[in-house]
Amino acid sequence: MLKLIECPRDAWQGLSQTIPTAEKVSYLHQLITCGFHHIDAVSFVSPKYVPQMADSEAVMAELSAAGIAKQGIEIIGIVVNEKGIERALKTPGVTTVGYPHSLSAKFLESNAHTTIDRSRALVATMVRETQAAARDLVVYISMAFGNPYGDPWSLDLLAQEISRLAQTGVRQISLADTVGLASPEQIHELLVAVLPAAEEVEIGVHLHSRPDRASEKVSAAWEAGCRRFDSALTGLGGCPFAGDDLLGNIPTEIVISTLEGRGESTGIAPRSLDQALEATLEFRRRYAPH
Repeated sequence: MLKLIECPRDAWQGLSQTIPTAEKVSYLHQLITCGFHHIDAVSFVSPKYVPQMADSEAVMAELSAAGIAKQGIEIIGIVVNEKGIERALKTPGVTTVGYPHSLSAKFLESNAHTTIDRSRALVATMVRETQAAARDLVVYISMAFGNPYGDPWSLDLLAQEISRLAQTGVRQISLADTVGLASPEQIHELLVAVLPAAEEVEIGVHLHSRPDRASEKVSAAWEAGCRRFDSALTGLGGCPFAGDDLLGNIPTEIVISTLEGRGESTGIAPRSLDQALEATLEFRRRYAPH
């Protein structure tokens, strides 16, 4: 079953100017109107490092007051430590906790000031606490397709990490091409290798790409059997470590056009999507670095 995860949180967090809470809430409602049922909307991290997400509780309070829970919308809240878990689980409307794990020790150190062993232990804690709170959990494996730091990487290491997470109790994993290293051929080869071995786990992709290669990367993942895709309208956002202004999130509109071109129904209303695209472009004009 196809699952599209729209990622405004990822898109917004690198913007240089703060988006007012009311505008974030209005935009999230607009995404829901489009037909998006899975939204990576907020994060519970230190405002010292990600000031754009300092109002996550306020955003969720307004969404909850508007009755979002009755609409069956999945709202993902990203955390990087135990304090973040506590905040996320206390916040009404957050249905899923998201955590960026990694195969890269250097990335974990720079992104979350932790080690691979401590990160694995934190995942185990998250499994217990989210199950107790009747929330879902998705674990992202950053640098899943390789990394520029020289850390050990191979398909076998990735498969072992997926197996380890599954044995811990993780049931949703998103494989992140964090700095856009993977070619369509590599994406297909990797997914063909790992998907059959993870029958009890929903495996998705969080790809980054230059716009001209986005569709072929989506096609490669689809042809390999992947049915879960993270993306962001207009491709806004991405990884600050990439060092390439054109390398961002896979644009959602390209995901939709690519999959619908293959006969897959996405459930996204075209007219509402056009309006959401215009709102996203307005965010770019008003809040992105110039």
